[in-house]
Amino acid sequence: MSSHARHRSSHHHHDHHLKPDADRRYLSAALALIAGFMAVEVVVGLLAGSLALISDAAHMLTDALSLVLALCAMRLARRPARGRWTYGLQRAEILSAQVNGITLLLLAAVLGYESLRRLIAPPPVEGGLVLVTALVGLAVNAVAVVLIGKANRGSLNVEGAFQHVLNDLWAFAGTAAAGAVVLLTGWRRADAVASLVIVALMAKAGYALVKESWKILLEAAPQHLDPDVIGAELAARPGVREVHDLHVWTITSHYPALSAHVLVDPDRDREAVQAELRDQLLHTHGISHVTLQVDHVAPGAPDEEHCADPHGPVHRALR
Repeated sequence: MSSHARHRSSHHHHDHHLKPDADRRYLSAALALIAGFMAVEVVVGLLAGSLALISDAAHMLTDALSLVLALCAMRLARRPARGRWTYGLQRAEILSAQVNGITLLLLAAVLGYESLRRLIAPPPVEGGLVLVTALVGLAVNAVAVVLIGKANRGSLNVEGAFQHVLNDLWAFAGTAAAGAVVLLTGWRRADAVASLVIVALMAKAGYALVKESWKILLEAAPQHLDPDVIGAELAARPGVREVHDLHVWTITSHYPALSAHVLVDPDRDREAVQAELRDQLLHTHGISHVTLQVDHVAPGAPDEEHCADPHGPVHRALR
């Protein structure tokens, strides 16, 4: 790799972790707010007999967990690559996002069951306490949303934490509405209905996090990058005969990587072709972490004899 290419790759890497100290401050402040109010909400929920408040508190627990994991992942991701950890620990944020998503789904299942049980046989609920606590929760979550929104949301687990707190904001609005309904009409099932809405939000957020983290852990190509399109574009470059063993994956959030084996005409400069392909991948697709093996096609030899077992589709120039 040329020094210029190494510089571009390094620049991209550092951009991926924008203002980490500021991000940690924003997330730590949001964590303190959420953890403090969560403790208050559990006590009030038990006193008021409100499952909606307990559900909100459980959702806030997952919010707090996601923030703790995000903070830990930030610290781990800054460790340099060494020994067996050739990418460092940048995948820590993906693992934390997956744990966070699974926790959300498990809590949604437990609270969903309890919500249905209370929908059938609603217990007494103190509507006034529920309404006041939910309104305070709205204010706390609004501040937390603003704080996390200032951090680097390009990170999957930071974005997950942001979406959790944002969902909690809407959940508190639903809980406040349920408290008002109970207070004004005495319809106790409103609390269970609001809890089911919260459960649905938790399940949606949990599924999205698990799905996205699995894609990265299973080395799927990023949604916005089509390997077939990229392979055809590279094969269409002047002097390129064939592209195979093309792999596109994500190292960590918004940090794509690519590797490929490229065969070029015998009269072409391999390093010049490699530089051209790197520039195209960077400027057209935003991929700076690139590994290309560029070889000459042996004069008179069929292309398919170069690799006995190429992985994936083979892209050839249409000339």
